[in-house]
Amino acid sequence: MCKYDKIKLDNQLCFSLYAVSREIIKLYKPLLDKHNLTYTQYIAMLVMWEEEKILFKELGKKLHLDSGTLTPVVKKLESMDLVTKYRNKEDDRLVTVELTEKGRLLKEDILDVPEKMYNMFNRDNLDLISLKIQLDNLLKMLD
Repeated sequence: MCKYDKIKLDNQLCFSLYAVSREIIKLYKPLLDKHNLTYTQYIAMLVMWEEEKILFKELGKKLHLDSGTLTPVVKKLESMDLVTKYRNKEDDRLVTVELTEKGRLLKEDILDVPEKMYNMFNRDNLDLISLKIQLDNLLKMLD
């Protein structure tokens, strides 16, 4: 083993995670294009469909996005009338993001996306579930 093996690209966990993430997001693109959503908008909507109403800061925390990245995503979703954003009346430092009726309707239209994604992999779903659990555990370790 060469002393430089540890700095080879192929030996980096971070690169494997990065490359897989990019490739999976590419697979999502045609499915999400039908709904006029980017991947980042889609994951924001996944949270909105679960919560319906959430503080902007909490949305960022759930998505692991800073406000500089999340702000344009929420603005775009707002311009599409999928969410509405407003300041808290008691504390104007707090910003709430809330699902609109149009956002609720989109939830029904997009139900097939996760299943179509799983079907793109010619693997046992148990392998994918196990991988997700491992990645979730890794993410918890990093938090």
